[in-house]
Amino acid sequence: MSTLEDLGSLLLVRGADEFDHAGGTLYVHLHRVAKRLGSLGASDTLVLAGLAHAAYGTDGYPTHLFDWQTERPVLESVIGAEAEAIVYRYGACDRETTWRDLAEHRTVTDRFTGTSEELGAAALRDFVDLTIVNELDVLDNDAKRADQLRPFLQEQLPRWHSLASPAVLTEAQRVLQL
Repeated sequence: MSTLEDLGSLLLVRGADEFDHAGGTLYVHLHRVAKRLGSLGASDTLVLAGLAHAAYGTDGYPTHLFDWQTERPVLESVIGAEAEAIVYRYGACDRETTWRDLAEHRTVTDRFTGTSEELGAAALRDFVDLTIVNELDVLDNDAKRADQLRPFLQEQLPRWHSLASPAVLTEAQRVLQL
């Protein structure tokens, strides 16, 4: 089996198909995010991280499949250290203190520990690409949240213009009709 298949099986074992999420279940959402990242030219590592991005829950989706304090090695053993670090960073991100001015401070605040991490260019691009693609999937598949999410993304996207990959920016502009 491939790493993607192994991860998909692990997500099922952890119940990802039992939790509601935008447009179906968490499992379906995770697959859509990974597929979209892949179609936009993301690295294999980022696609894997996209498939597992809510493993520890997120600031916007508290349901978790793994305990961030004790089970990070379990996920890392399947997807590798680099992808797991992206998943952890994404799940741990305190959105209120991180998102708005990310281009200026380049720092992600960890909602679990209260610490902050300044990211290099590649890590920042992966973080922003995953964030944008995730939010686009929610926008596309959750009519209840779309009315508040669309204006937020239309305001936020210009702030992240210098951080995201060109393909993700083009996709976001298409979806948001910018």
